[in-house]
Amino acid sequence: MTTAATSSPPSPAATPSLISGRGTGRSGDRIFSVLTRGSGALVVVLVVLTGAFLLWKSVPSLLDDDVNFITSRVWQPAANPPAFGIAALLYTTVLSSVLALLMAVPVSVGVALFLTQCAPRRLATPLGYLVDLLAAVPSIIYGLWGAFVLGPVIAGTDSGPRRAIEDALGWIPLFSSTSVARGNVFLASVVLAIMILPIVTAISREVFLQVPRANIEAALALGATRWETIRVSVLPFGKPGVITASMLGLGRALGETIAVTIILSQPSSLEDFNFSVFYGGETFASKIANNASEFSTPQKTGAYIAAGLVLFVVTFLVNALARVFISRRGDV
Repeated sequence: MTTAATSSPPSPAATPSLISGRGTGRSGDRIFSVLTRGSGALVVVLVVLTGAFLLWKSVPSLLDDDVNFITSRVWQPAANPPAFGIAALLYTTVLSSVLALLMAVPVSVGVALFLTQCAPRRLATPLGYLVDLLAAVPSIIYGLWGAFVLGPVIAGTDSGPRRAIEDALGWIPLFSSTSVARGNVFLASVVLAIMILPIVTAISREVFLQVPRANIEAALALGATRWETIRVSVLPFGKPGVITASMLGLGRALGETIAVTIILSQPSSLEDFNFSVFYGGETFASKIANNASEFSTPQKTGAYIAAGLVLFVVTFLVNALARVFISRRGDV
């Protein structure tokens, strides 16, 4: 009488690892493992080296700074001793970027929902390509268009978006009237919103396309309207992706240089400051770009690199906080 031999399942230690390439006996797996690990490590090294370089070049100037670097609006890096602060630069940078995000995200989500949930395929495909092509327009084109075409439309004379906002909300310091006609933060924010719109739209569209069809069909079968289906099935599923897309768009707006440099009118000094969105100013990026010719001594160069370091840290923190926000909800 013969008995069939029973075999036990292989232990986890004996199971080949496709990720590490060990135990597969295939050189392709090992090469792929090395390349992917090396690529991930390279990104981390580049970020660390960039931060270390900015810190190394800016510390000597920061130690010699005669005013508070965070709270002061003075910018005189060539003085003896040097005096420079980033309060005005930080305010203008954050204000213009946040306003751009508030304007771009609702439109981007609406466009993404229309392309994925409402429009027929023969219309959604070309419209999706058209929105994606907005990302290919150079920044200088957006800047010139904003300064010479959109600026007069927004400013107006007796009517226009600016006049309407000032009449309705002018009692709030953030929307108070100023003497700056066109090169203001509000105009820069509108242009930035248009620039980040394709980024947010593209990512949101891809996320909405991943919504399980069974969830949508179940909502429709229960009698839900199109909007109710989107609200209970599509938006909750796509929320993490929309947050991620928004943070990527915010990072894009924070670092924009050419368009903002062309649009914003520079005050006579950073001490000439106004909280209104209808006032001019300079962001970190535009300040560095406008004064690149002043990089003549280590002292002055270090002041501008210190401003770049703050922008680097702000952008890094925005993306890190977005990642924490998503992870705490168990969505990734």
